[in-house]
Amino acid sequence: MSKARIKLQSQNVSELDDVCGQIKEIAQRVGVEMKGPVPLPTKKLRISTRKTPCGDGSDTYEKWELRVHKRLIEIFADDRVLREVMRIRIPSSVNVEMTLN
Repeated sequence: MSKARIKLQSQNVSELDDVCGQIKEIAQRVGVEMKGPVPLPTKKLRISTRKTPCGDGSDTYEKWELRVHKRLIEIFADDRVLREVMRIRIPSSVNVEMTLN
């Protein structure tokens, strides 16, 4: 048995939680030990820009924010279970990073 640490990142919370749910369902069905999904702190990228392209007028700004949500899952399983986890259909908006210990 090896330990796999799966880090998931996405801007879309619902797609991220769907992928976490699929991994959790596989772990419960096979009967392996699993920790998570642990919600990690959300990264907030903020940008403020001026509304007017030229320098005339009042100083009005638009504020934009991009949120990156993260989850961490640890699975204590063998290669057969990990292959099944890797076959999950993952949306393009979800970034997955898997490390084996």
